[in-house]
Amino acid sequence: MTSLKTRPSRYLRKEFPDRVNKFYHKDVLWNGSYFIASCGGVTVEMLKKYVESQNKPD
Repeated sequence: MTSLKTRPSRYLRKEFPDRVNKFYHKDVLWNGSYFIASCGGVTVEMLKKYVESQNKPD
């Protein structure tokens, strides 16, 4: 999980330093926990459409 969280964190901090630093004052973006869920019976395409249909932050 650490490697899955570290890579996007570095990318976001490099690509959007002003925006990230506006909201996150510590050196970490993620906390130590994680969540795993199953989406059995759903195709990858259905899952992709669901994720893409979610509201996006401003």
